Amino acid sequence: MTDGDTNLPTIERKLGLQIWGIENMKMVPVPEKAYGTFFEGDCYIILHSKRTSRGSAVDLHYWIGKDSSQDEQGAAAVYVTQLDTALGGSPVQHREVQGHESETFQSYFRNGIIYKKGGVASGFKHVETNMYNIKRLLHVKGKKHVSATEVALSWDSFNKGDVFLLDLGKVLIQWNGPSCSIAEKSRGLALARSIRDSERGGRAQIGIVDNERDCPDLMQIMRMVLGERRGELRDAVPDTKADELQKANVRLYHVYEKDNDLVVQEVATRPLTQDLLQHEDCYILDQGGFKIYVWRGKASSPEEKKAAFTRAVGFIQAKGYPSSTNVEVINDGAESAMFKQLFQRWTEKNETQGLGKVYTAGKIAKVEQVKFDTTQLHARPELAAEQRMVDDASGEVEVWRIEDLQMQPVNPKTYGQFYGGDCYLVLYTYLRSGRPHYVLYMWQGRHASVDEITACALNAIELDKKYGDEAVQVRVTMGKEPRHFLAIFKGRLVIYEGGTSRAQKSTPEPAIRLFQVRGTDEVNTKATEVPARASSLNSNDVFLLTTSQLCYLWCGKGCSGDEREMAKMVADIVSRRDKHTILEGQEPAEFWEALGGKAPYASEKRFQEQITHYQPRLFECSNQTGRFIMTEVVGFCQEDLDEDDVMLLDTWEEIFLWVGKASNAQERNEAMASAKEYLKTHPAGRDLATPIILVKQGYEPLNFTGWFNAWDPYKWSDGKSYEEMKNSLGDVSAISEIKVDLNNLSLNKRTLSTTSLAGSGTAGASSEYKSHFSHGDSNSYSNSNNYNSSNYNSNSHSSPAMVPNGEEIYSREVLMHRTVDELPEGVDPTKKECYLSDADFHDIFGKSKDEFYQMPKWKQQNEKKQFGLF
Repeated sequence: MTDGDTNLPTIERKLGLQIWGIENMKMVPVPEKAYGTFFEGDCYIILHSKRTSRGSAVDLHYWIGKDSSQDEQGAAAVYVTQLDTALGGSPVQHREVQGHESETFQSYFRNGIIYKKGGVASGFKHVETNMYNIKRLLHVKGKKHVSATEVALSWDSFNKGDVFLLDLGKVLIQWNGPSCSIAEKSRGLALARSIRDSERGGRAQIGIVDNERDCPDLMQIMRMVLGERRGELRDAVPDTKADELQKANVRLYHVYEKDNDLVVQEVATRPLTQDLLQHEDCYILDQGGFKIYVWRGKASSPEEKKAAFTRAVGFIQAKGYPSSTNVEVINDGAESAMFKQLFQRWTEKNETQGLGKVYTAGKIAKVEQVKFDTTQLHARPELAAEQRMVDDASGEVEVWRIEDLQMQPVNPKTYGQFYGGDCYLVLYTYLRSGRPHYVLYMWQGRHASVDEITACALNAIELDKKYGDEAVQVRVTMGKEPRHFLAIFKGRLVIYEGGTSRAQKSTPEPAIRLFQVRGTDEVNTKATEVPARASSLNSNDVFLLTTSQLCYLWCGKGCSGDEREMAKMVADIVSRRDKHTILEGQEPAEFWEALGGKAPYASEKRFQEQITHYQPRLFECSNQTGRFIMTEVVGFCQEDLDEDDVMLLDTWEEIFLWVGKASNAQERNEAMASAKEYLKTHPAGRDLATPIILVKQGYEPLNFTGWFNAWDPYKWSDGKSYEEMKNSLGDVSAISEIKVDLNNLSLNKRTLSTTSLAGSGTAGASSEYKSHFSHGDSNSYSNSNNYNSSNYNSNSHSSPAMVPNGEEIYSREVLMHRTVDELPEGVDPTKKECYLSDADFHDIFGKSKDEFYQMPKWKQQNEKKQFGLF
């Protein structure tokens, strides 16, 4: 796709990521190998396309480096507007400022983002011809989204709470602050490995300092480069992230022209509703200064649409927010999931739901139940997630009532009958892969005392311990029973408004009761007691009216035959009296008398307004700083569940809390409170009775794993821990070499005065530096990876312990971890090990040359790679 009027380059219509840098006011493609590295003096444009259930979604970002020029920033903004037009106005546009990128942006770079000094405008070019000629210190921050900023080569740059990478080309030293978490160390190591594998072609070695006393060699190198450390290191610096209270403070502003002036007028605060957005206008949605959204109505003028970013930036200035505030520009009809979740309800016209499910909204609306084959649940975990079903509900059920703050077994004959004055524990046991799994429901009656609710939670913990801490715990508030809870009672679930099921009842049961029955089969039926008056009726459902003489089955005009059949079954539970079926409009006078007289009720025909499917969202929870902070993981997968974290998965109908094995006691104990806080502070004004489900690592049910693409049940046994990753780094034989190098070469004044070192603060670039935006440079080292394949004879290593070109023997320092250009003249780069003395060879490989050449060639190659001789 090209655009003759706009100087846009060719844009490929493809899924995934495309990145351009701004150079001489033009968009220049960045090579894929350089994706994730951004120069602080530059601006970039990032295009990301992905498949969705509704086709595809396109995000368009422009990224502003902290040292970029105003001209480059302006050019990037113009290009984004032109690209948006060329792509048909469908992309969501984002303004990203270095160090304050959106979660969406950060999700593209799973190994982390690296900020480098320099940029096109500064004249300080980017990629060295010699990839080992590097000396820089990177400050690594973040657990979920990692960024690494180049900082001054000094101990003053360090603090006790973060990871720092000292990059010396051939050796990367990862220094972990004493207050670092396992997750931060793991993410730092992933970044170090990414630099080694992507930038150095696998030819650098990584050393890790977890405890300075245990790493004298590495510390000696650090002191050689950084000097002796004087004084104490700075304390950990807490992240300046927005807390949930701040994010909940949403305000909507109407933006319009009046007498050539721009007017910005506040129109609403939370909870926002979709009908506030008029297609003819533009709006600014301010999420507590954390993020600014600009919504552009379909019928708004082209001028208004073009001015979107300008208006947002003007708004930020007027409000006194930091210039780094994130901006997202959204088009009417192409709203992002992040934007929709700020509204109480978001509907899409003519949108069909996955699995044929239709949502209905409004006073008398209800969820249309779809029959599904429960045998498919194990084969299709995504179906289990969509249907909120752990299994087919054929397992065993045990029920206890909380009485005098203790668990009392409930008579199995009354299973499924729940009273609003009580709390209950329901243990569901089912077999999966031949072993038992447990779900523990804590049902809290609306009229139960605080003591009983607390006792219910405490007894649940004790019961969970009895079953090896393996149970999935589900908090159920009365009236918000999850689908699986309904299914395990086989259509016999009855919720009584008040009272108790205890033997000694303090108050007599009412003579007249009214129950609303919803459901079409044994899996989805529930009867709920409602006030016994005419206004409680609605035309879509079946109602049971029990009196001292009769039980009426009142069938609304909108109910189905299946619903009537299920109501008949429930009627036998709530009343032993004769059953009398009546149709809406044919009621006898006695019916209305029992309800206290005829009165208006919801009798419109059932309408089906489809509510958009909520996109599940995953967060890392933290309240260690005293503020409740959540970090969202966009485009999440199983890898994002960190063992030392508590994670929150929000599927709208339910909240899952996933507890990692290594999470600390404080996080585990406060997990439930965190979930309630999340619901309370949600910008959309969420229902506080939403079920909360506690899931333990290694015991995840299907309705949880189904939200993750390609869930691996063996990951927790096979996945490498941080210690295992650390131990897999192999021999760090280059440490002694780097010490020799530093003593003899890098630190000698002549070298320092002639070499431009990244991160040294040198502004004058040598002629060898060239722009990383050109395709030739990022692969400047790729030739050295491949060598000259024509010189490589398949039998060349079968036996010769002889040096190929005469009798030269070289020291290991001259041969190990050297590119072709760095080798002495005449040395064959494919046979570097041949030039070692027998003593050095045995010292490095642990075997003689003859033994080495007896091994299969692939094994020889592996060992050569390991010791930097490949």
